[in-house]
Amino acid sequence: MARKDDITGKSALNGYRSSKSNNKTKHKFQLNLQKRRFYIPEEDRWVTLKVSAKTLRTINKKGISAVLDDARKKGTLRKEV
Repeated sequence: MARKDDITGKSALNGYRSSKSNNKTKHKFQLNLQKRRFYIPEEDRWVTLKVSAKTLRTINKKGISAVLDDARKKGTLRKEV
């Protein structure tokens, strides 16, 4: 499976690591993905999603229902919930 956030669709970034002598080596910056279960009271069911730590903070602030509605409107929801 792809290492992508199920709600936002964000994935890893490419970049360079820089040593003390300023030598550059290619590097992939992975997301901090967490696998979490969320309860959706409107649908009365549990859903398992892979979300980044940043998305998890947004869910804690707004609520899972509001975040899912926003993702559906934007079209970024990767997994049909």
